[in-house]
Amino acid sequence: MTTTRDLRNREEPFTMLTAYDAPTAALVDEAGIDVILVGDSMGNAVLGYDSTLPVTMDEVASRTAAVSRAVDDALVVADMPFLSFGVDEAESVRNAGRLLKEAGADAVKIESGRHTVEMTERMTDIGIPVMAHLGLTPQHVNRLGGYARQGTDRDAAEEIVELAGAHERAGAFALVLEHVPANLAGAVTEALDMPTIGIGAGPDCDGQVLVFNDAVGLGDWSPPFAKQFGDVRSEMQSALAEYQAAVEGGEFPASEHSHVEAELDDLY
Repeated sequence: MTTTRDLRNREEPFTMLTAYDAPTAALVDEAGIDVILVGDSMGNAVLGYDSTLPVTMDEVASRTAAVSRAVDDALVVADMPFLSFGVDEAESVRNAGRLLKEAGADAVKIESGRHTVEMTERMTDIGIPVMAHLGLTPQHVNRLGGYARQGTDRDAAEEIVELAGAHERAGAFALVLEHVPANLAGAVTEALDMPTIGIGAGPDCDGQVLVFNDAVGLGDWSPPFAKQFGDVRSEMQSALAEYQAAVEGGEFPASEHSHVEAELDDLY
């Protein structure tokens, strides 16, 4: 099974994908993906929300438990949803601990800032592994005014470098860098001992992460920094159309899909 130590010791790039249910998690695990993130991206990807903000602790805990039950080898990281951390330290720690103790996660991910440095240290001190997250942090969409690339000027870039180092010193085992310039991500990666994981951050990070729907082509849209490695949406549409036609045409269920009990022939 992949551990946080394994990621720190890896020399070749490693892979991370999101998953939000047991069947998907099993497929991702069987493919040999190193890390599965039960992301609050579930809000957009599977729960029908317009953003990640409405996602609740109960939703993340339930989805994390489903994923954990289906995984044998991948490291399972659960996202801390909006307002589940940062308001009160004790409540933050309890919520993170719940995801490990009750839902079976191996670690938690926190959208990070100056306010999460001490919290990261506290969590790691009591045995909760923390993955930090800098750059574009979708839970801050209202403050950021959208989902634009972050760290594009010197001041913003220097702040990301500074916060990355602060979270490493606080004990974070890895850092997600989202939607930042590739040369900034490369500089952060070079400056840190803990591994970096890029999404829209160029090729120089130690690992890469994508939302499952984007990677397999399940949605009708994906961000410009993602790549669709399949066309699952078209395959599903084709299968659904064939099912509908088979039922309407009387071709399904056929005799091989049915059972006839001879003793019931004279029932009526």
